[in-house]
Amino acid sequence: EVQLVESGGGLVQAGGSLRLSCAASGFTFDRHAVSWFRQAPGKEREGISCISGSDGSTYYTDSVKGRFAISTDTGKNTVYLQMNNLRPEDTAVYYCAAIRYLGAVVAGTLRLSNDYWGQGTQVTVSS
Repeated sequence: EVQLVESGGGLVQAGGSLRLSCAASGFTFDRHAVSWFRQAPGKEREGISCISGSDGSTYYTDSVKGRFAISTDTGKNTVYLQMNNLRPEDTAVYYCAAIRYLGAVVAGTLRLSNDYWGQGTQVTVSS
């Protein structure tokens, strides 16, 4: 059975850091792209970052570029999202998702229909 399980969310003050984890089972990342999305109350879901399992390329939206970093640990079949300098507007439920994908990720990768989704983890940033 394919599963993605997010963890690492919580409450943090503005300027603080969190590291989210996305642990996969039932498949390996080497032929997939993994993306992080977030959805704040009353807002549409937003894709913020993705990583290619085949070539390690990464992409970030402007809203998180320079503050967030996506990475993988192939031994643990886990993708991480290191979030630094958090802002109150980063408050949202964060989801990871995976899609079969080869090659470099680009902005359009975040608009593809993902094959697998996690259940989400809440991140709350207080001012």
